[in-house]
Amino acid sequence: MVKFKENSSACIVGAFGEREILYAFHDIDGTHSLIRDWQPVMSIVLHYVSETGVPEGYDSEKNVQKLISLAGTNPLPETDRFCIESAGLSALTQMEWSIRRAIDKGHIDIPCNKEENRRKIDMIRRGQETFETPDTPEMCEFLAVHTPRLFKFYEKVLNGFCRDKNLALAKKHPERFIVKGSKEFLAYLHEHGVKNYFVTGAVVEKGMGMHEEVETLGFEIGKGKLVEDLIGSTWTDKIPKDKIMEKLLKALGADVKNVLVIGDGRSEISAGVKMGALCISRLEENDTFRRNLHTKLGTNILVESYLEEDFINLMQ
Repeated sequence: MVKFKENSSACIVGAFGEREILYAFHDIDGTHSLIRDWQPVMSIVLHYVSETGVPEGYDSEKNVQKLISLAGTNPLPETDRFCIESAGLSALTQMEWSIRRAIDKGHIDIPCNKEENRRKIDMIRRGQETFETPDTPEMCEFLAVHTPRLFKFYEKVLNGFCRDKNLALAKKHPERFIVKGSKEFLAYLHEHGVKNYFVTGAVVEKGMGMHEEVETLGFEIGKGKLVEDLIGSTWTDKIPKDKIMEKLLKALGADVKNVLVIGDGRSEISAGVKMGALCISRLEENDTFRRNLHTKLGTNILVESYLEEDFINLMQ
């Protein structure tokens, strides 16, 4: 058990009193790992879809190479901002947003309620991933076909833009791709009996993708190891992080008062706040927009590095 005790530290932005932590649910990208520079890639893919729709051959190798060359080269105000707002959402939800924007702009013609479509665009921007009002059968079928296909397209662009190169470098110099103090923090939790779980919106396949990245950085996965389990998404099933964490909480039979949620995305922090967990947002000091956003969401602690003295002094 690790005890977090509230004090006068500047990194505290939301009162929490005193918490005894037995379980920790961690996001990965941007929270512990820096291998995936995903935002410029996500932005160019979403921009491409929202401005052109999904014409025949949209995910061709030629277009993969085209978007690799364009990623991060020019500001894309709408999709750049959406990437910041949607950090932590399922990639399938992010792909869905781009399709809905393309429909709204007239680049995709699918029978649907246009006003309802606009409403869902706004709901996704605010972090919602599931909706009570159903779409038309045509819309449901279209999303079921194209969101996973776009997800795979995005992953190909991501791999070519940074992931494969950074993974190769990380195998030689893993410290370059780990957030400062991340390993020490996880080890401290583990050594004091806290069970760590990695939760991601990425696809998890043993020995591949995110699983390979995490192990390359030295985060051992398995029962009794540094990280008990790595839980994520699939290519076809949208699994919001709040549902993943709720299911995990139930499986563990844990009291949410003994749970710590750590992340840099809207979804995991809003889910953690809603559950009643102690929440830590790992964000760069100059990331004013997201720091303000996370504070409004109700996070308890803001840190840039897990080595910050004020942060370390919260733990007993």
